[in-house]
Amino acid sequence: MKRNPRKLKWTKAFRKAAGKEMVVDSTLQFAARRNVPVRYNRDHVATTLKAMQRVSEIRGKRERVFYKNRMAGNKEKEKAANRKLVAENEHLLPRVRASERMAEDMQQQPLVEDKVQEVQHQEIARKERLKRRLLVSGAIEDEMDVD
Repeated sequence: MKRNPRKLKWTKAFRKAAGKEMVVDSTLQFAARRNVPVRYNRDHVATTLKAMQRVSEIRGKRERVFYKNRMAGNKEKEKAANRKLVAENEHLLPRVRASERMAEDMQQQPLVEDKVQEVQHQEIARKERLKRRLLVSGAIEDEMDVD
């Protein structure tokens, strides 16, 4: 049975047409067949093997970058799909009682207060640093408070 290779998902033609594999890359030209016989030369074989290893490294790096770029938007899509799923099936989720919600808020409230105190402490320290000036000789001069 004849089939169009661009419609069969496992073929290279499909993967390239669908944008799942690199189509334009200089490393792909090295894999092309060359039907010209070459006389055996030991040095030539050694350099060819080194070049083949280097080309495979470069191709691997480029394929990883290509894959990362292709998969870049998947996390946002997955989060959006998860949000949609939760919104559609919200009736299946357990409801949080008001007393439990208040207990959670009370646990989180000290964290907020600690952050506020830390910010205030940093602001005071910053003001104190501004009050001091470093002299040319290396000594520190305290300015008068003008608050």
